[in-house]
Amino acid sequence: MRIRPIARGDLDGLQALAQQTGVGFTSLPDNRDFLASKIELAVSAFEERTPADDRLYFFVLEDDVSGELAGCCAIEGQVGREVPFYNYRLGTLAHSSVQLDLHRTIDTLFLSSDHTGDAEVCSLYLRPEYRRHRNGALLSKARWLFMAQFRDRFPAKVLAEMRGVFNEAGISPFWECLGSHFFPMDFNEADRLTGLGQKSFIGELMPKFPIYTTFMSEEARACIGEVHEHTRPALEMLKKEGLRWEGYIDIFDGGPTVEAYIDDVRAVRDSRLCQVEVTSQAASSERHTWLASTTGMPDFRAAWVGRGPDADGVMVLTEEEAQRLNVGAGDSLRLLET
Repeated sequence: MRIRPIARGDLDGLQALAQQTGVGFTSLPDNRDFLASKIELAVSAFEERTPADDRLYFFVLEDDVSGELAGCCAIEGQVGREVPFYNYRLGTLAHSSVQLDLHRTIDTLFLSSDHTGDAEVCSLYLRPEYRRHRNGALLSKARWLFMAQFRDRFPAKVLAEMRGVFNEAGISPFWECLGSHFFPMDFNEADRLTGLGQKSFIGELMPKFPIYTTFMSEEARACIGEVHEHTRPALEMLKKEGLRWEGYIDIFDGGPTVEAYIDDVRAVRDSRLCQVEVTSQAASSERHTWLASTTGMPDFRAAWVGRGPDADGVMVLTEEEAQRLNVGAGDSLRLLET
């Protein structure tokens, strides 16, 4: 399995992924024209034909034997520059009465655009039949190696929006209690429009004043900052890299937005460059704990490799590993021990 930039020939495979993602996966709607335009944006980004603050780096996880797409992930260079990026900020208002000697603090939700200009890791999806052999970790961590290699293309901070809670019927209690009162549409339609980039209606229709969570149902309040059960592994991987929830949530489903300074992300901080050598020896049967990525942008590749660098900083790859990464002797790799 390897990570590579998406290509124009991946449209059918990307649409097949979009059809599997399910409700609440905003960034990958099942719309062929939209997906085709997303691929064009990504191709332009990897070829550096668009400004750095307007780039979408979209990657696919590929079975390099069958050519089948097993999953995808992406990095938005900066959010909110062209289309507003909204979320709720969870805050607290204090109310007190000296006369009655009473003091209360009440949680509130503020409509926010505080993350404008930050990078975003997004669109991570892995097909169920491939949720094994650390493929999810490969999808998640490869993006950090890309950001480390091309650090000057990204801003100071990065965020990730996590899918919120849905019940067994695919309904978001948070949406039913809050968003449905302000949008004359069901969740799926609002979700679809947001995925297609049509987000101006959010700022136009949502209340501009703080929302007291005490007016919400207990079921809806329980969703604030919580994730969908299928999203928990992705959240745990991000937390291990140093991303934290700072009180921002999705305006539709209440899922948490986690964030960090890019230079503080573990994989960015701890990755390093080494030189490649290729051996004809067989691959190690041990569990692969090293993640390797190439140093070019249009031909970026990432994959697990069987061993780490030697004392001289030389990385010895098997012929199969070198082929998977499309590198040869004398090339450079960025490495991360996981």
